[in-house]
Amino acid sequence: MNSGHRHRADLADQTPREVDPADQWVLDPATGEFRLDLDAVPAQVPRPRTAENPRRVAEPPSGSRADRRRQVSGGKPRGRRRALKWTAGVGALVLVAGCGGAYYAYQHFNGNLSSVEVKLGSEAERPKAATGALNILVIGTDSRKGLGREYGDEGSEGHADTTLLFHISKDRSNATVLSIPRDLMVPIPECENAAGKKIPAESRAMFNTSLGQNGRDPGCTWKTVEKMTDIHIDHFVMVDFEAVKTLSTAVGGVEVCAAKDINDKDSHLKMSKGRHVVQGEEALAFVRTRHAVGLGGDLTRIPLQQQFISSMIRKIKSSDTLTSPTKLWNLADAATKALTVDSAIKSVDKLKDLALDLSGVNTQNITFTTVPVLDDPKDENRLVLNDKDAAQLFAMVAADRSLTQVAGAPAEAPAATPTAAPAPVPAAPQVDAAAVKVTVRNGTGTTGQAGKAVTALEGKGFTQAASGKDATAVATSTIGYPRGRSDQALALAAALGLPAETAKESSTLGAKDPLQLVLGKDYTAVGKPAAPVPTEAPKDLQRVQADDANVCAK
Repeated sequence: MNSGHRHRADLADQTPREVDPADQWVLDPATGEFRLDLDAVPAQVPRPRTAENPRRVAEPPSGSRADRRRQVSGGKPRGRRRALKWTAGVGALVLVAGCGGAYYAYQHFNGNLSSVEVKLGSEAERPKAATGALNILVIGTDSRKGLGREYGDEGSEGHADTTLLFHISKDRSNATVLSIPRDLMVPIPECENAAGKKIPAESRAMFNTSLGQNGRDPGCTWKTVEKMTDIHIDHFVMVDFEAVKTLSTAVGGVEVCAAKDINDKDSHLKMSKGRHVVQGEEALAFVRTRHAVGLGGDLTRIPLQQQFISSMIRKIKSSDTLTSPTKLWNLADAATKALTVDSAIKSVDKLKDLALDLSGVNTQNITFTTVPVLDDPKDENRLVLNDKDAAQLFAMVAADRSLTQVAGAPAEAPAATPTAAPAPVPAAPQVDAAAVKVTVRNGTGTTGQAGKAVTALEGKGFTQAASGKDATAVATSTIGYPRGRSDQALALAAALGLPAETAKESSTLGAKDPLQLVLGKDYTAVGKPAAPVPTEAPKDLQRVQADDANVCAK
């Protein structure tokens, strides 16, 4: 063995010093991104033998940290530019995680993540997805497991104490965040938890009991929100008290503002009027405070949470965070330990892809709002949906309409993709409806629609309409017709209140075959076209813009 080999063997037996995590990031020239290289430690820091690595380790490149990164990247000093590219996704996942979050894109942190298998039942029974848009359900649980008595309800399993639905537009130019009050009275559908237990439906219950009560898990909250809003959810992320504490600490604190002195004995928040940087226990106390602000209820706590989340997003995107490898390391470590996600995204690689997809959303185009509610006439301590305004807001989000754009986005913000006007319903051609044979198949996902459509069509003279076998659930209705019978198909479309584009010639149908009508989720009733998507938000809708640093707790 030569002297160089003996020297490295001796080093391998020495006790290593603590390694700065930033020293283990190197630029991969193949991808243009930083990656974790556990062998890229400073030359003076020895590497021990391990069960996984019984052989001696190769020496890392010599020189300073900057020198080593230049060697890996072919001598081009592009580290900061590439670092900013890599870290863009960190701020994006905070947007997803609500009370904070980040990603660490490599397998080193996979073991930190917890997941739940969500059982949602038949896809046909779920709301139609907005193609390309993303809807992430963020659940803040008030679980007290292992936290002691100082938080109250010691050992509580936890309910959906803070719930936000993050909608990110198809073009990734804007986002809308809906806060759902915990005290809202809603129907909770039957659900099955990850362990296979089926929990019966409740016709009227507090929203927060959609999690934790009777064994309900995040999948039950997911189903409850879809049923209430008719918005298709793609993924969920859940955080607890500890997440708020660790993530706020990892970024070096989050700036908040109080419009008055606050002394809340329940949340243990004691804060003077003015601006403060909070982290750890104080950050948790801030987002939990409600009795000492506003009217003392959940509706006055929600704006505090929106203020905190907005400030966290701004802090993550700030140069103070983006240019600190150690701070990013701590944040990523804390985030992956803090998150519980659905099993479809239980890997840091998938979270990384999701985060990078969202990283272009500018804070000036992120709008927080609260689901429109009214006081519950049956209980002054509870809330019910303001049906008209809530339906208007939900329809806008489901159709990927931006609150930022509706409110008048800044000139430099990316313009929203114009939504095409609905195709006009065709005038009915002059055909003998009684001579039109049509088979009606149900693809709405709602039982019994084909039979109802047949009955209604018979009332309009289509006496040869008959129900067929149910179709796989589809978003839009279609009418297939044989060559030479487009006039019959257009007459049928007019009777149904469907646009002319619904009718399409089918090469698989013979001259004597009946028309094939497949009812999709856009179908409402014969002769009744689907309601148009609202173009304006409800009047007096509560809002907080994520780039507004002047919001203060009142």
